[in-house]
Amino acid sequence: MNCDKCGREAVHHAAYSGAHLCGEHLRESVETRVRRRVREDDLLPDDATPEDPERWVIGLSGGKDSVVLTRILDETFARDPRVEMLALSIHEGIEGYRDESLAACEELADDLDMRHETVTYEEELGVRMDDVVEDDPEDMAACAYCGVFRRDLLEEYAAEFEADKLLTGHNLDDEAQTALMNVLEGDVAQVAKHFDASLGAFPDRRESKHFVPRAKPLRDVPEKEVALYAHVRDLPAHITECPHASEAYRGEIQQLLLKLEENHPGTRHSIMAGYEELAGIVAEEYRGEGSTDLSECERCGSSTARDVCRKCRLIESVEAV
Repeated sequence: MNCDKCGREAVHHAAYSGAHLCGEHLRESVETRVRRRVREDDLLPDDATPEDPERWVIGLSGGKDSVVLTRILDETFARDPRVEMLALSIHEGIEGYRDESLAACEELADDLDMRHETVTYEEELGVRMDDVVEDDPEDMAACAYCGVFRRDLLEEYAAEFEADKLLTGHNLDDEAQTALMNVLEGDVAQVAKHFDASLGAFPDRRESKHFVPRAKPLRDVPEKEVALYAHVRDLPAHITECPHASEAYRGEIQQLLLKLEENHPGTRHSIMAGYEELAGIVAEEYRGEGSTDLSECERCGSSTARDVCRKCRLIESVEAV
C-alpha cells in the first residue's frame, strides 16, 4: 500500500481514519497531534516570558512514550525562551531492566543537551522494587506499590525544581484504559479527580496548592503509532516490559479495548471524547462541600488526607517484614 499524501510506501494504516501513511507523514501526524494538544490544553500560558518562563519537568523513563514525548517537546520548545525543560528519571531498583532504560534516557538527554536528573527508590525511600516484590507484605500487585512510590517521587522532585507542570508520556491506549476502568468501577469521584489532575485544559481545572499540575500531551496518539514513530526516527527507546508488571485488571481492559478497536475502529477516540466531556461535568459537581481536606504527612510532609500518607504506610509495611 502507498501513502495517501505522497505515494511512497506506507508503513502504517490507521483503521480509525482510513489513512495510509509513510514514515515521514506518520511522523508529521504524531507531531501535529502533540502540538495541538499542547495548544488546546493551554500548557504555555500567555503570561509566560523569558524573564519568568514556564518550568516543565518531563517524566523520562526511557520507554517509547516518554522518549517520543521528550523529543517532540524539545524540537518544539528548546529554542523558546519562555520554556525551561528538565527530564526526570526514576530508578525503582529492578535489576537489569531499569539500568538499560536509564542508558536510553542518558543518551537522549545528551543528544538534546537537556538537563537530566535521576532519583532512586533506594536512596530516597530505602526500598528496592525487587525486594518489595519478593516480600510483598501487603499481598498485592507490584504495580500497586510502584505506582504510589513513583507518583510521590515525581511530585516531590517536580516541586523541588519549582516546576509549573509535570508532563508524562501517557498515550491514547493508556488513557482509554483508565477511563473505562473508572466507569466500570463506578468511581465517579475518581473521574472528577482525573479531570482536575491531568485531563482538563488548564483554564478549566481547579487549581491545587498541594500538587504540581500534570499534563499528557501524547494522549491523542495510539500506542502503536508512538512505537512506530520511535522506530521511524531511530530514537533510543528501551521497548521491554517491566518484569514485575502484573496489573491483572488493567490487562483485561487492555485486551478488551484492543478487540473493540479491531472490530470497531475509533473506539478509543470515542471513549475519550465522551469521557472528557463527562469528567468536566462531574468535576464541577465534586468541587463542592464533598472535597477532601489535605494536610501534611506527619512523617514525610507529603500532602495526604490522613495523618500518614500511603507511601509511608507502605514503606513501614515493607520494613516490618
